Amino acid sequence: MKNEKTLSGLTIRNFEKQIDGKDNKLYVLTNKNGVELTVTNYGAKIVSLMVPDRNDNSIDIVTGHNSIDEYLCSEEPYFGAVCGRYGNRIAKGRFELDGIVYDKLAINNGPNTLHGGTKGFNAVVWDVKSINNNTIVFGYTSADKEEGFPGNLRMEITYSLSDNNELIILYAAVTDKPTVLNLTNHSYFNLSGAGDPSINDHLLTINADYFLPTDETAIPYGPKEKVEGTPMDFRSPFAVGERINDNFEQLIFGKGYDHTYILNKEEKELSFCARCVSPKSGIVMECYTTEPGVQFYTGNWMTGNFEGKNGQRYPARSALCLETQHFPDSPNKPDYPTTVLRPENLFSSRTTYRFSTDMNI
Repeated sequence: MKNEKTLSGLTIRNFEKQIDGKDNKLYVLTNKNGVELTVTNYGAKIVSLMVPDRNDNSIDIVTGHNSIDEYLCSEEPYFGAVCGRYGNRIAKGRFELDGIVYDKLAINNGPNTLHGGTKGFNAVVWDVKSINNNTIVFGYTSADKEEGFPGNLRMEITYSLSDNNELIILYAAVTDKPTVLNLTNHSYFNLSGAGDPSINDHLLTINADYFLPTDETAIPYGPKEKVEGTPMDFRSPFAVGERINDNFEQLIFGKGYDHTYILNKEEKELSFCARCVSPKSGIVMECYTTEPGVQFYTGNWMTGNFEGKNGQRYPARSALCLETQHFPDSPNKPDYPTTVLRPENLFSSRTTYRFSTDMNI
């Protein structure tokens, strides 16, 4: 059993290792259509996702590594991971909550805190609370003051594969004192197949009339701006690479797209977020979420310096992320939707990625 290979070519035993006194493994989920999802409890990471293309060939559409040892030293620590306690950025590693200043957050991205700090949820070993053929539930308790955040935070993350070829991600959390929380999954997708050199040809639609402009450190600096009349406009399908090199300040700051889009939706409503299509494979990915925003990132800082799964390399713009979430730096911006979680409340969130094929592109 330990030598068993997954449909994506991974060897299960290569993920067996003790980390921080906990057993790490690779887990395989499938549905009746032969879709295969593999996940590891290190960072609750999605390692591979095999879906059918227009010719009914299964291809892996997420970037990743062949073994847990490669994940432990990866220059891309967020491949497929759950990011938190605060996904995205908090300016200057500080915020104030109920009159208390929390200023001990790690500065790990320029002058800011990114994805929870030096050892965010992407770098801890989650407990497996339950598993069956198509669903796994991970749990983790983040201690009070872990990475500088207040409150003992108990969480569950559920990954499910439906027989409608949906990857459903459920998040739930409770805390024993007021804290801030922003959870997201950081999978890098290439719908032509992980290892294809570019996502510039992917056709993308984002259900958003507004985005958040950022400064050169990727912190939002002002009010929302209309996408209309700018290369940020994906209200109708555009190729990702069609305008990515335009002489537009926001694209120059980020070396491409790395921005939060404010979704056209009601609060906590599960609704359409984005649609992405590969002309090469015909694979369609639709995203639905209860979150108010989505961070669209085009892998601008990927280098291709290392080998990923099955000898693949991942150069800049060879994958894209659609990270459903609240807005960057919300703890310091009271006009944004709140990310405060209090002991009397339950945090819950849902994101669904639905896969199909388009025979006409």
